[in-house]
Amino acid sequence: MFTNYTFGSLSRISDLPEASFEVAPISRDEWATGDYVVGEVTFARKGRQQIELVSGRMIEALEGDLVVGAFGVRRATLEAVGSWRSIRDDGVMHALTGAGLFGRATSIGQLVEPMVRLAYRGHVVRNQRQVTMKEFARSVPLVPYDCPTVLLYGTSMSAGKTSAGRAIIRQLRSAGKQVVAAKLTGAGRYRDILVMRDAGAQAIFDFVDVGLPSTVCPRDEYRVALSTLLSLIASERPDVVVVEAGASPFEPYNGDVLMEAISDQVRLSVLCASDPYAVVGVVRGFDLVPDFVAGVATNTEAGVQLIHNLSDREALNLVDPATGPRLAEILETRLEL
Repeated sequence: MFTNYTFGSLSRISDLPEASFEVAPISRDEWATGDYVVGEVTFARKGRQQIELVSGRMIEALEGDLVVGAFGVRRATLEAVGSWRSIRDDGVMHALTGAGLFGRATSIGQLVEPMVRLAYRGHVVRNQRQVTMKEFARSVPLVPYDCPTVLLYGTSMSAGKTSAGRAIIRQLRSAGKQVVAAKLTGAGRYRDILVMRDAGAQAIFDFVDVGLPSTVCPRDEYRVALSTLLSLIASERPDVVVVEAGASPFEPYNGDVLMEAISDQVRLSVLCASDPYAVVGVVRGFDLVPDFVAGVATNTEAGVQLIHNLSDREALNLVDPATGPRLAEILETRLEL
């Protein structure tokens, strides 16, 4: 019998939306990060909770919907914390991101909407074995990563990195440069890199491409996945790569591993801050001084001035078109355009 599933965007690397599969409960001792599973929506606020589809479009979540997602872990300081390992015998789990990152939420920020709640209905199975994201991970011969890179990192999630990346990509494209954009740490969402493509990036990548639902994973596992990701990027032969590191370097998303891997190629680093005082914390704590500061903390003249007073760093509100000429000047100098 045909069953109408909603496919979260974590399934975009798979053939699940087009090919047949079965759904069956699997013993807990066989569960793992990246397993594709099916959850039935048991709670969603009408008009306020959505699932991100494989196309990147959003669809309203309705009670009774069967959603295909993947087990994973999220540890967002401002929004939510949860893991598939926290799912109890009652099978209650949450969409930790709209992309279909499934686990049980253990901590939710007070300003965050209640998450879509689901009931575990089983694993996606074929030939009596579970289907996983890693089965569909992209592969490529490993090559050195030698691409001039703009690094966007933040004081936290939701600090304005994606908006800053969009402005930078547009400037680079205006200068006639071929740009590849990538989000290399964080929790799975498709919309962030789609924004980069819409801004003019010729190719976009993220960790989902190499089979990770989020980069909260063992460091050695992330290093292997990152090597493949960087080789995929290098194979595009871009003039410039714009890299977004989700969350902050202090959060458990392996941001420090990423920065170590690409440090020799970073020509421009931009810290996106949610608060002026957080700039000082990241600079002192991680010993990485940005070329300039952008993000939410630069939304007003007061924020820009406070950042400069506290850190002696230039601050630019990249959402404001008036900063375009200064951004172009910085890019020309740092990237030798």
